[in-house]
Amino acid sequence: MWLHEGMSSRLIVTGASSGIGRAVAEQAAGRGWEVLAVARREDRLRKLAEEIGCRHAALDLTRAADVAELGRLAADFGADTLVNIAGGAKGQESISETSDDDWRWMFEANVMATKNVIAATLPQLRASTHDGSYATVMTVTSVAATTPYVGGSGYNAAKAAEKALSDVLRLELAGEPIRVMEIRPGMVHTEEFSLVRFGGDESRAAKVYDDVQDPLTADDVARVMTDMLALPGHVSVDEVTIKPVAQTHPWIVNKGTLTAR
Repeated sequence: MWLHEGMSSRLIVTGASSGIGRAVAEQAAGRGWEVLAVARREDRLRKLAEEIGCRHAALDLTRAADVAELGRLAADFGADTLVNIAGGAKGQESISETSDDDWRWMFEANVMATKNVIAATLPQLRASTHDGSYATVMTVTSVAATTPYVGGSGYNAAKAAEKALSDVLRLELAGEPIRVMEIRPGMVHTEEFSLVRFGGDESRAAKVYDDVQDPLTADDVARVMTDMLALPGHVSVDEVTIKPVAQTHPWIVNKGTLTAR
């Protein structure tokens, strides 16, 4: 099955109220695909739906009842693609100093929610392949999943677990027409990621991107993701790492202007 501009595919996009999730929903709709946008904030989802003409559902994916509702909505929608984007980071302290509450939140938001959403929607994804088509599970992890860095602690641990979850899923689905894709972004300048990480401290959040030439945008990452989804259904790009040129390594970021020589 080919996915390309003008051909319909039905995507569930979690974390769709802002950042990468919103950008994926926008770009998918722009390609003519049907989108079910999922996030906690009803007001933002309603605005997105008005702008791009998508369906939406305000759900907290750390709650069992809401995940079960998403499973029902997936079947009603006829989803053939799940894009897991919801998640985030909290804190930048060392292992000995970071709070258990932050770790619990990161594992609930990044690992347990992803696991439960996959389990709830997998019956519909399987059903969508009965006509000979392919289905897709795509999960956004992070460069933090494979490269530990100082200040990463709980986020490194959570994203490594989310990556392992994706790897195991690919093994479990062997022999089925369902591709499992993982995308690991590096430094992406979005409106909320660092703000959440630093507990709403706008000055600390802004400093992350100070003097960095052209950090990735949500649109950059969404373009890569939707291009991957647009490949023929039998083509699985298992893993992609995307970073700005200024970030030569997950914890080596050039400050200042990139200079031609």
